[in-house]
Amino acid sequence: MRAGALLLLTLLTGRVLDAHRGQEAATHFTNEWAVRVQGGPRAARRVADQMGYAFKGPIPGFMDTYLMVKQDQPRTHKRANPHLTERLVQDVRVVWAEQQFTKPRQKRDFIQAQPPDDGGPYGGATPRRRAEPPPQRRYSGDSDGDVGGGALYRREEPLDAEQLIGRLACSHQEGVSPAQSARLFNDELWSKQWYLMDTRTRLDLPKLDLHVLPVYCRGITGRGVRVTVLDDGVETNHEDLRDNYDPEISYDVDDGDRDPSPRYDPNASNAHGTRCAGEIAMRANNRKCGVGVAFNARIGGVRLLDGEVNDRMEGTALGWAHHLVDIYSASWGPNDDGMTVEGPGSLAAEAMKRGVTEGRGGKGSIYVWASGNGGTFHDNCNCDGYVNSVYTLAIGSASESGQFPWYGERCASTMATAYSSGAYWDQMIATTDLRNSCTIRHTGTSAAAPLAAGIIALALEANPELTWRDVQHLVAASSEYAPLANNTGWRQNAAGFWVNTRFGFGLLNADELVRQAQGWTTVPEKAVCVVDGLVGWNASFGRGERAAVHFRTDGCRGQPEEVNFLEHVEVVANVQYPVRGALEAYLTSPKGTKVQILSPRQRDVSDQGFEDWRFMSVLTWGEPPQGEWLVEVVDKSPGERREGRLGAFQLLLHGTSEPPAYAKTGPRQYDPDYNRVSRKVRAAGAARRRRRRNHCAFTSLTIFFWPLKNFFQTFFLTSVLPLFRRVVRGSRARLSWLKLRKKFSGGRMSATLGEHRAEKTRKSIIF
Repeated sequence: MRAGALLLLTLLTGRVLDAHRGQEAATHFTNEWAVRVQGGPRAARRVADQMGYAFKGPIPGFMDTYLMVKQDQPRTHKRANPHLTERLVQDVRVVWAEQQFTKPRQKRDFIQAQPPDDGGPYGGATPRRRAEPPPQRRYSGDSDGDVGGGALYRREEPLDAEQLIGRLACSHQEGVSPAQSARLFNDELWSKQWYLMDTRTRLDLPKLDLHVLPVYCRGITGRGVRVTVLDDGVETNHEDLRDNYDPEISYDVDDGDRDPSPRYDPNASNAHGTRCAGEIAMRANNRKCGVGVAFNARIGGVRLLDGEVNDRMEGTALGWAHHLVDIYSASWGPNDDGMTVEGPGSLAAEAMKRGVTEGRGGKGSIYVWASGNGGTFHDNCNCDGYVNSVYTLAIGSASESGQFPWYGERCASTMATAYSSGAYWDQMIATTDLRNSCTIRHTGTSAAAPLAAGIIALALEANPELTWRDVQHLVAASSEYAPLANNTGWRQNAAGFWVNTRFGFGLLNADELVRQAQGWTTVPEKAVCVVDGLVGWNASFGRGERAAVHFRTDGCRGQPEEVNFLEHVEVVANVQYPVRGALEAYLTSPKGTKVQILSPRQRDVSDQGFEDWRFMSVLTWGEPPQGEWLVEVVDKSPGERREGRLGAFQLLLHGTSEPPAYAKTGPRQYDPDYNRVSRKVRAAGAARRRRRRNHCAFTSLTIFFWPLKNFFQTFFLTSVLPLFRRVVRGSRARLSWLKLRKKFSGGRMSATLGEHRAEKTRKSIIF
């Protein structure tokens, strides 16, 4: 194996290099050290005592790894203390040691006009103690005025599979009509969950839902699947979550206990995790909030983001109960400010690797990650080491109108897309909120990732034997580009997959994903072929110039690392440049597929460049790797002359030696009628259009005659109505007189008496 494989070996041992681990954005270093010691807890305690540390015990989830605190040092300090770290490492019992530092973390829902001044929204001064939640009510509105009310509702048992299929009257050929969809659940926000049902009213609209209802037709609702939300806490006693809450997969990293309930404050700043959890596993048919995508799945929470975050805490969260957790959902990451280049630290990277190799009985836990909200700052999610990890499944957003949202980030590591918020007129996502309330205002890629986690939970119920790599292959093989085809950037790679740096393989199609999962054959074992750059790796370049690195490979043919069917491709880059954000980079495969792996980021003026940074792409998925690869780095920005240099480059080709079973039949085939409106939906749309036309006609007449209202009203009251009254009075009086004459004719009554009675009768008539 070539020397370049040493870098791969470093990755596989769970360690990462010092560069890009968050020191650039760190607010301060702490007096805590994570220390790996041979010999067990007794040996670790002796090391701590001999070197003047307080021994705080093992770090959960990590073998022979312990937390030690240097109490004679300040709790926080602006700079690291490498001398103390070096002294620890020099002890023969110590394998490695790292001083902990704060890592700003951003929740990917609320979109700020400007990035926070302190580097993150959860400064160190955030109080750690949680207030008691308010008394639980049947229903409460929220501070945004999203949903209000106070009605006491009768709880109903959730539908089982047989009841659900009966109520749907399922027909895959004809689809589910809007009328059926509307009556399916009695949850108060069900009508607001536009992304779960086909609500189109025009034939020219693309399919605007995630195709979930047909999965319910199969009797699949997420039962038996366990999902944990890594966030700021989950309201475990929320009426729409408590029946699905799973304490075995829950933990509070912030306070070190088993209760992940959020801390309450007047600003509801810790509602994020509860909102994400509701999207996945809200209880169905209980007249409360909405319906989770996998409404019979078990939901847990790991409280992490309420206060300072460091590598020890992230590692604990990412590996918590990995033998029990099927899916981790994470809607956060480094700052989406267009300036940050950061990935997971040593413990976090090790936890994710352990999760995919040991989780779910060796099949691997699935990490679903929100791709980021930095679009307004021209951020690129390939500068986020959590999103561009081969172990995570990165999810982007599309708006209700099927457009790329203004906050979205473009990058080649995005795997697929789910719906979320968009322009101000687009609907948002309905879910649970703090204090037993509900909301229809969940936003950002934070809202997209939990929908994807719920869909994957449906697939795992359909086939519990799926591995973490099977799930990624299923996403590539089932996602649809047709609903998003009106956006720019689509191209077909050499394996037949339609791909886009905005949307990955396209919009998740729950029905197709589950259908394929039910008959899925496990993909072959993974291999990684490491290729060193051949030409131009030490090239100098400047503004307006192109630097190129060439790679030639046979896919490690004849070796254990042989790859013939590509999955992920990683470019390990070393670039020195005075303005990092001016750079853009492209990867071209031997089959001619050109992928932008880095776009310019105007706000990134760092002179640190890239040091062993991994740019990842999934957009050459399924292609053969043999031949010549090309990486191009260029600065197209205007301004003064700049000089830079390329260092060593490597190509890491992830894939299989044999093609997966689904790929043996040929390139991916797409349904040309995917956007076709079913007969039931078309009939319902026609009825809606007729009602709308009638309503519009009535409204038009009303608007036309409205300015004449006062004139006609006055004319009628002053002229027409008095005249009408006089005519009627005269007619009735004459009629009464004639009747009297006929009755009393013959001289039996005097004319005077007859006239008197006629006059009395006339006066009795009232108008």
